[in-house]
Formats: sequence, structure tokens, C-alpha cells
Amino acid sequence: LDLRTLYLRDLTLYGCTHQEDRVFTDLVKYIEKGEIRPLVAEVYDLRDLAKAQEAFVAKSHIGKIGILVR
Repeated sequence: LDLRTLYLRDLTLYGCTHQEDRVFTDLVKYIEKGEIRPLVAEVYDLRDLAKAQEAFVAKSHIGKIGILVR
């Protein structure tokens, strides 16, 4: 997280340091059932890691950038 972005865009960051034990296990169940899926912007082969880094630095994506290791 670039704190300048947080500050200059007048954003608010909320966090939590403690969750009940069942929260994580419930989350895993939702993922396994396909009820929750991560937002993936793009997936790159490991050989294209430089392109993935360029996309990440450009910050024009929404979601995660994945690296496929075969």
C-alpha cells in the first residue's frame, strides 16, 4: 500500500486484528462451494513475469494478478 495514494485520494482504511475462529473456516467453506470467488484481473505465465510486473505497476487493473507456475 502506497500511503500517498491513501492520503492524496482521501481514502479510509479499515482493519481488524481479531476474528472468531469460525470466520476463517466459514470463509473456506464458501470458497470451496464456489459461493465466493476472488476477482482475478489477469494471469501470466511465469516466463512473462516482467509483463505481470508492468501491469501491476501501471495500477490499471481491478483484482489480483496471478502467476501461473507449470
